[in-house]
Amino acid sequence: MSMNRRGLLGLFGAGAAAGCATLPSGEDVAVAFAHGVASGDPATDRVILWTRVTPEIGQAGPVSVVWRVLEGEDDRVVATGHVMTGPERDYTVKVDAAGLKPGRDYRYDFAVGETQSPLGRTRTLAADGVAPVNLAVASCQLHPGGLFNAYEAIAALPSLDAVVHLGDYIYEYGAEDDAYGMATGAKLGREPQPPHEIVTLADYRLRHAQYKTDPDLQAAHARAPFICVWDDHETANDAWMHGAENHQPETEGDFAQRKAAALKAYYEWMPIREAEPGALKEAIHRSFHFGDLASLMMVETRLTGRTEPLDYAKDLTAMEGPDGEPVLDLDAFRAKLNDPVRDLMGAQQRDWLKRELSASKATGRPWQVLGNQVVMARVAGPDVSRTLTEAEVQGLMARIPEAYRDQFEQALFLFKMGLPFNLDAWDGYPAGRERLYAAFAEAGVHPIVLSGDSHAFWVNELKDAGGARRAIEFGTSAISSPSIGDAIGGFPLGAALMQANDEVRFCDQSAKGFILLTLTEDRAEAALMQVSTLFAKPFEVSALKQVVVIRADGAITGV
Repeated sequence: MSMNRRGLLGLFGAGAAAGCATLPSGEDVAVAFAHGVASGDPATDRVILWTRVTPEIGQAGPVSVVWRVLEGEDDRVVATGHVMTGPERDYTVKVDAAGLKPGRDYRYDFAVGETQSPLGRTRTLAADGVAPVNLAVASCQLHPGGLFNAYEAIAALPSLDAVVHLGDYIYEYGAEDDAYGMATGAKLGREPQPPHEIVTLADYRLRHAQYKTDPDLQAAHARAPFICVWDDHETANDAWMHGAENHQPETEGDFAQRKAAALKAYYEWMPIREAEPGALKEAIHRSFHFGDLASLMMVETRLTGRTEPLDYAKDLTAMEGPDGEPVLDLDAFRAKLNDPVRDLMGAQQRDWLKRELSASKATGRPWQVLGNQVVMARVAGPDVSRTLTEAEVQGLMARIPEAYRDQFEQALFLFKMGLPFNLDAWDGYPAGRERLYAAFAEAGVHPIVLSGDSHAFWVNELKDAGGARRAIEFGTSAISSPSIGDAIGGFPLGAALMQANDEVRFCDQSAKGFILLTLTEDRAEAALMQVSTLFAKPFEVSALKQVVVIRADGAITGV
């Protein structure tokens, strides 16, 4: 399918509207709806509506915004109200529009005086029945990494119930020449704003604002409700409960303050339901039920229960070998890795998840789906020495860009020992993963696990330590973030990972795009949708791979 944005933006009205408006108080203020509209967290009778008004420079007071929900070809108003916004929430607007009907398509908009926002589309969840559900699964959108062509493709889907976003909606890096993605960002004119690494509330707000000006992202938000969870880059790379790899307390201050700023900006700028009074803002795990067909559980694996990630450079130490020469202490490293204390989720969230899974099965829903941030499968790094001759390995090394050659050579050395491919994924927390698999078993379910973070496409068969199959995993690639496959050129990394790992049924480490997941009563179809380029328009979108999972007698087959 060939994609051209011009007609699409006309269809969804995803551009900005600006003009002068008169507030009820009589105060004249010029505003713009420069960041589009969005909806999210749908329920059977309500949905979150979002926008942001941009006052004229010099205006700093409150603004009254009218919102409407429309239905039918005659645009009948079925819900309306007004809300105040101001600088205390960066002029963002969020409404929990209630009183809607289940399983209905609606349109919505906002206005300040005579200035109207673009028109958005949204949909409530079905209360019953087993009508098919179509979900677009997205993750990892580095603004300087490339154009958001995948979002243009999502906005053009003819049938879409929701977009499930698994995190890395923004990135924290700056615009230095060697910063992540800037090799393409500078060429495309997509330099980050602000141009430094974001740390303060003002920084995070400005970065969210920049992302929300992207016309393709605006079109996707205007197309369907988003169901979102953060990963690490909404705060800082490789974040955990009490810190992050990309946070230096000596120069960037207290991590708790940085996290609080990041979460405040996230709640302001994202169409996500606000935390209940007294609840932790970090605890955004929640459920969505699509009639009698499926339950979607969004889990949080970064800030509420994740212990500190391991790092090969820091945690894989040397000891004296038999000949007096230093050797790697693999036993000590594996003892750290398998420490029962290590976890991604924590007991409270895991118990909640088990209850939700059990309740979903008890109601007779055939599908339980987890919106999870990082790859869950057991994935060892590939030992290429088993399949390539020494001459072939040297030829491979010669094709690796010089900037990555040393890192690649170190990785090949480590992977000869059967060590995990990614310690920041569930592979870095094997005891926690086994506890999660036990929860699946106790609930009597075999869920579909959705994963992001890796900038690669995956189809994985998840097994516990005893070899019993516990779930099927579909991992989505990035919208635009560079991958390891991009960095190392022509090396067939995906194929090598498939060959080295029993759980990995398919892997592509280079393609970019999203997953279109279609659920019916007895089958789940996952189309791994790739875009032909991140650097130009128009572009092509096609299915890299299509996978069908069949459900019969409570079991899943067919991967």
